[in-house]
Order: sequence, then structure tokens, then C-alpha cells
Amino acid sequence: MEKNLTSGAVERIRDVCRYIEEHHDEPLTIAQLASLAAMSRFHFARSFRALTGVTPRDYVNGVRTKTLKAGLRASGGVDAAIYDAGYGSSSRVYERSADRLGMTPGQYRRGGAGVEISTVCVETVLGSMMIGATNRGICFLQFGDSPEALEAQLHREYSSARIERSSKPRPPLDAWVGAVNRYLKGEQPDLALPLDIRATAFQLRVWKYLQGIPYGHLQSYAEVAKGIGAPGSARAVAQACGKNVVAISIPCHRIVRGDGNLGGYRWGLHRKRVLIDLERAHRTARQS
Repeated sequence: MEKNLTSGAVERIRDVCRYIEEHHDEPLTIAQLASLAAMSRFHFARSFRALTGVTPRDYVNGVRTKTLKAGLRASGGVDAAIYDAGYGSSSRVYERSADRLGMTPGQYRRGGAGVEISTVCVETVLGSMMIGATNRGICFLQFGDSPEALEAQLHREYSSARIERSSKPRPPLDAWVGAVNRYLKGEQPDLALPLDIRATAFQLRVWKYLQGIPYGHLQSYAEVAKGIGAPGSARAVAQACGKNVVAISIPCHRIVRGDGNLGGYRWGLHRKRVLIDLERAHRTARQS
């Protein structure tokens, strides 16, 4: 639909986005935002989603969540951060905190204080791999050049969490490590690991879509954007891929540029190439 939007309509929607970012601490309604764009509510909602990839409500919530996270890290109080972000009620934030933060606002402000994360680090064909998990699922699955680098990355996000390290995988980590190793050997193409991750509404749409791309297949950023109903948001799709914290389980390595170039990969293009070649080889072997 974005191709059908006039340049004036696109600019008005972008003006609305800037307005939301500057007035997220105020009550914002669809009718008010549509009026600012000089559109009917129906036309505004469809046009906004076509251009940004999310609904106006989800965009507002995304801006508020981003502000809340920054405020929780910087402020001395949870209530102040909640109201500064534009939430009218702290109870509503706590009710939805698992979806937006992966933990309560208080825990997030304290760098994950009170959250227990069990971790294990093993060596793989892609280098060191660390898996971190809460009692809800995997919150960290990343590759790196050393266990120390991966642990530092984990601490940057959960600076105050209680991190339990294990030299050998224990239940259920042992099963999850085994599943990843079987995937890397081509023995288990489909991973269905329980996840405990934080994301915006747009990121969740992209990540869910990525999980539906078949093993050994590739799509471009533009194809993903079209697939989630947001043509023209290829750059935002690439950014969502870059925010992924659970490698392989959310297979962002299957996304490349439209010209066939690899694009980006937060764990290194050499690892992305290995994963693509690995899947392609095992897929071919299965078909022969």
C-alpha cells in the first residue's frame, strides 16, 4: 500500500511519528493522530501501518517502552520513569511488563536484580556459544570469540541479575545445547526452543516471520517487509534482525540483501556464511 501513498501523505505520517516521539508523555488517541495527519481514522490507521509496519497504538507503546527502559536505567524511582514515559497507571505497566521488558519494571531498573539466569558456554563450529535462560525460557543465545566476551555481553543487559554459571549443561540447558548441536550437524533442522525475550511489536512480527522461513531457504529484507504486510520497511526489518539476541532460534541469518549480498549479522558475516552453507548442504543432502 505504501506505493499508493502520495509524498504528502508519507510526510504527514512522518510528522505524526515525530509528534508521538515528542509528546509520548501525553494522552494520545487514534482520532487525535488521524486529525494531525488530515486523514480519516480508517485511512490513517491503514496508511500508518503500511509505512511503519506497526499500528499507531503499537508505535506509541514502542516509544513509551523505549523511554521507560532508558528512564528505569537512569532514574532513582520506578514510578517517575513510568509516568515520564507517558503511562497513566503503573498497574498497566506491571501487567504487561513481561511482554515489554521480560521482567517487572523494578527488576529492569536494577539491571535484572532478582532475576536468576542460568548459563552455560560450550565450543561449537561457530566458536564459543553461550546460552542464558530464566525460569521462563532462553533469554540469551549468542556466539562469540571467547566465553569472556559473551559473559561481558550478557552482563551489559543484565548487570544485576543473579547469574549461575555451569561448566557442564544441566537440565534443561543440556537439552537446549544438544538441540543446537544437532542443528549444527544438520540432524535437527527445526528448533522449537522456549524463549524469554523482550521486543517491540514490530520486532516480534519480524522475528515470528523469520521463524517461518524454511530451513535452507533465504529471503531478502524487502521480501520479509512485504511478508509482514509492511512493504517499504526493509531498513526497519534489518534493524529488527540486528536486535535479535537468540541466534539460530530466530534465524536472522536467512535474510540477505536483494542483490544476494549477505548484508549484516551481529555475530559476524563469517558465521552467517557458515550457517547458510551448512543449511544449504544439509538441505541438498536430505533431498538427494
